[in-house]
Amino acid sequence: MSAKDLIKELEQKDAEAFAMGGPEKLAQRKAQGHLNARERIDYLVDPGSFAESGRLARAIRPEVRHKTPADGKVAGFARIAGREVSIVSNDFTVLGASSSVINMKKIRHVKSAASRYGMPLVFLGESSGARMPDRMGAAGRALLAQDPTEYQRLRETPWVATLMGQSYGSSTWYAAMSDFVVMRKGSIMAIASPNVTSIAIGKPVDAEDLGGWKLLTGISGLVDLAVDTDEQVLDAVKKFLSYMPSHAMEPPPVHPVPAGSGDACRKMLDIVPEERNKVYDARKVVAAIADKNSTFELKERYGRSLATVLARLDGKSVGFIANNPMYKGGALDADACQKATSFMVLCDSFNIPIVFLVDVPGFLIGVEGELRGMPGKVINWMNAISLVTVPKITVITRKSYGQAFINMGGGRNTDELACWPSADLGFMDPRVSVNVLYGVKEQDDPEKFKELVAQVNRDTAPWELARLYEAQHVIDPRDTRDFLIRMLQVHRKRLKNGVGDHRLANWPTSY
Repeated sequence: MSAKDLIKELEQKDAEAFAMGGPEKLAQRKAQGHLNARERIDYLVDPGSFAESGRLARAIRPEVRHKTPADGKVAGFARIAGREVSIVSNDFTVLGASSSVINMKKIRHVKSAASRYGMPLVFLGESSGARMPDRMGAAGRALLAQDPTEYQRLRETPWVATLMGQSYGSSTWYAAMSDFVVMRKGSIMAIASPNVTSIAIGKPVDAEDLGGWKLLTGISGLVDLAVDTDEQVLDAVKKFLSYMPSHAMEPPPVHPVPAGSGDACRKMLDIVPEERNKVYDARKVVAAIADKNSTFELKERYGRSLATVLARLDGKSVGFIANNPMYKGGALDADACQKATSFMVLCDSFNIPIVFLVDVPGFLIGVEGELRGMPGKVINWMNAISLVTVPKITVITRKSYGQAFINMGGGRNTDELACWPSADLGFMDPRVSVNVLYGVKEQDDPEKFKELVAQVNRDTAPWELARLYEAQHVIDPRDTRDFLIRMLQVHRKRLKNGVGDHRLANWPTSY
């Protein structure tokens, strides 16, 4: 064949790959308002930057080869906001994007390149699971577990996963391994489909109950965010990556500071009530401190008594861990403990300083917590915080009671500790502690009770912590933003150009 004929053949094969599962299936997706695998890449990445790897790949089994363009997974390299990323976009129009020996080789290639050369890895997930009969019987087993590090996470680079449809098999596994997971409402993520599950357990299973967005964001916590459309999913991916470095050996990118970023913090006294028994939304406190419009909350619906928020201070990425009295009075339950630990792992792995905003009445005690292994989760948190090597700054706004004082960055668990004048360093509410410590009830001896409450309050005031140099600062709440910016400048890791030691890099992504 002549060179022209060979080039024509190449163009024909490329066209077959671009046709994906065919016009009928693509039209069906469009009618449903969903982007196809290639449109998702086009929307996410910088125009013209996608370099596909394995466009001409096909299934290994001859009988289905003709209907497997790109073998159901579109993979390659691109740029997002000018930075290189590795990317895999599952094409559900081709055999349900089922996992096969060929398309898993594609994933391994771009994943390996991401880790070796310092690029974030993005999985655009939607898949039906393992391809059959490829993985059946002894021959099928010979295809499995050929890569002993396939499910290893050392967090060399950030991983992001999306769920945009039925997501079983590889889409589930890579989501469970990723640092950030965002899904489109109506999508499902589970080990196996509702049909398979209902047969296995012998009763009908509702898809939403099995792996819908409410379960995944509010109960299991495996998904960080749920939104309404494919476009919103992809926008969230871009936003998350804007806080992350490309790899663990560099600091996160610096962004311009929007005008007026310091204005909201000057109104802090209007956000946080003086009375310690009045609630407020801690996320408003974070937004007032951070650069204007820079906050991005993770796991909003999970462990809600604690807010974990990515934001920027002076243009630089910061992770806020803030007790939220809006939910359970800010008391820490099992979910909140797990949420705090996973967020510290994220921040420490990618060189993001951590700010603790403390208003915590303690841990939520009771039978349910013990059944869920609450003591282990408290100690997991303590283990993680002891391994964090990025700068940690703690601000105690109101309550900081009991063991939770330590978990929320008290004592030597922080590089710098500041109190607002309203800080209360007791082990429980003063009125309760008088009863516990002295056995005095208000109705029995009002005068004595009042005297003892005043005494307890004196002992737990921020001035006492500052006198002992256990608090290095007592600050005006309205100066919190300026204080944090200055302290993060002081504690920047200059010797390593802002890069930590990553002692949490192999912490499990879900546990």
